[in-house]
Amino acid sequence: MKTTFRFLTILLAGTLLLACEKDNFDAPSANLTGRLLYEGEPIYLEYNRVSYQLYQDGFGKTGPIGSTFTPEGEFSHQLFNGEYKMVIPPGQGPFVALRNASDQPDTIMIDLRGNQNLDIEVTPYWRIRDAQLNAGEGRVSSTFGLEQIATGNSAREVESATLYVSKTAFANTQTNIATAGIAGGDITDMNNISLSVGIPEIRPTQNYVFASIGVKFVGVDDLIFSATERLDF
Repeated sequence: MKTTFRFLTILLAGTLLLACEKDNFDAPSANLTGRLLYEGEPIYLEYNRVSYQLYQDGFGKTGPIGSTFTPEGEFSHQLFNGEYKMVIPPGQGPFVALRNASDQPDTIMIDLRGNQNLDIEVTPYWRIRDAQLNAGEGRVSSTFGLEQIATGNSAREVESATLYVSKTAFANTQTNIATAGIAGGDITDMNNISLSVGIPEIRPTQNYVFASIGVKFVGVDDLIFSATERLDF
């Protein structure tokens, strides 16, 4: 009986030791951050819409770390040092898909050794220029222009442009209280587009709203946006 008890005690102690060793691994401490840019300017997106995948070989895992870019086109992860692959799947984002020489989705190789910032240059189909957003007399008004960036086989036509008004900091297709839009075919001057919409009654009452411009392209699910602005009235 004593022998059995002693064996169980040794077995339990060994199990606890292994568990402690497992728990004593260092936590990930390298910060990987970055942004989507075009010519140094941020690419603004819709909240929780445009996804990417981050892979690390080894450690018994083959699946990706999946996440989405922020509305400002940013990403952030706390990781272990090592080699990673970042992929933006085709069809994601209001920009031309990244490609490699084999015409496959481009893989961005990352050799992470401590904190690293990785800005990714992409080519939007069009970009929003000189967006002006104002609130007053019970309305939100906007003026802006659109500049075509992608050409040739990568070009996409403008399907629509929309002014989004929200009572929260996310002014987009998912969270809005008012919108005003125009079809791409009805735009007569891409350099001078105006949209305006009345501010509905807000409960509880607040004397401000948030607004942004979103543009959709033919055959592309994700919109490109202007920066969201808070407008006091």
